[in-house]
Amino acid sequence: MMQPYKPTLKPFSRTLRSNLTDAEQLLWSKLCRKQILDVQFYRQKPLANYIVDFYCAAANLVIELDGSQHFEPDHQASDAERDRKLESLGLRVLRFDNRQVMQELDAVMRVIFEAVEKGIPLGIPSEIPPGPPFSKGGGV
Repeated sequence: MMQPYKPTLKPFSRTLRSNLTDAEQLLWSKLCRKQILDVQFYRQKPLANYIVDFYCAAANLVIELDGSQHFEPDHQASDAERDRKLESLGLRVLRFDNRQVMQELDAVMRVIFEAVEKGIPLGIPSEIPPGPPFSKGGGV
């Protein structure tokens, strides 16, 4: 099912896609090209009245990366409201701070893999790729 979004956000989301943070670029390198259970992720995707950092429709999953400004009380309140709205659409929201992605990528990827695995309805994934879950391609 296609999630609702505000069409006026589309040009802004395109701009964000071409200006990813270092943490977003690193995480995107692990999510793009169906590397996790052969499901598609999108980056800077308009959903409802927001642009989410990463979105996987097959698993009803949103991933948000937070810079240091998200630890301020005003940002925490708006992030909580945003999460509630997205969850009301049947989406699961995972939040990581940029430091976690940059310094603890393996742990972040395990959490994402488990969330995708739980979020995919049985029978939908084509098949689980051979080898470790994140080892598609030539490696680092």
